[in-house]
Amino acid sequence: MLGIIGGSGFYSAGYTENLRHIEMVTEYSDTAVAIELVETDKPFAFLARHGKDHHIPPHEINYRANIDALRQAGVTEIVAINSVGGIAEGTGPGSIIVPNQLIDYTWGRQSTFCGQSKRFVHHVDFSLPFDRALSDKLVSAVNAINDQSGAARPVAAGGVYGVTQGPRLETAAEIQKMRRDGCDIVGMTAMPEAVLAREVGINYGLIALSVNWAAGILPKVVTMEEIEVVLADGHQFLRRVLARIIDD
Repeated sequence: MLGIIGGSGFYSAGYTENLRHIEMVTEYSDTAVAIELVETDKPFAFLARHGKDHHIPPHEINYRANIDALRQAGVTEIVAINSVGGIAEGTGPGSIIVPNQLIDYTWGRQSTFCGQSKRFVHHVDFSLPFDRALSDKLVSAVNAINDQSGAARPVAAGGVYGVTQGPRLETAAEIQKMRRDGCDIVGMTAMPEAVLAREVGINYGLIALSVNWAAGILPKVVTMEEIEVVLADGHQFLRRVLARIIDD
């Protein structure tokens, strides 16, 4: 079954019929994880990464509980939706990026299921952090929606996602360092989400909406008002992409 993890501004599956709300209990959290199950002929699960009212900042998300809850619900592949800042040319506001690599700049996050007394140490290969087949489907879906609607929303197939700690945005100097490191976009939630999915054998693909140029790329301050406008417009497009992925 497909699982969708919604990021900033993406807090529900968008369905009212055939919808069931469940709460999954995991060993990694004292509170249950809320999941929406859409039970049609092509069922899928939806999880709001930041909570329904965006009350969980990136560094306090219980990534282990989320991934384990989706696993228990029967999810075998995940499409993660992320809002990011653009660094490289062609990743400006409104662009869609399906990255194929990442660099992890976070710290202090529970980034593995290993370490519990009843678990063996499991060294997963993480050379390619995003599932290629699922990523290809995401790119194809974006291109198909562009063709259907006559839109010209830019899509980048591939790129490096730099994962920062948050919740603050980055300094201009940090973005310049990330650019030298080879990062094309910057966000706060791809890790440890991606590696935890790998540890439990769930295919993981990520589709990112650029909502702003990263700090220092343009000579102006990043404002939340501008970001929210891009989010609202971009999420309407992403819902059409996800509908196509679900139908596929």
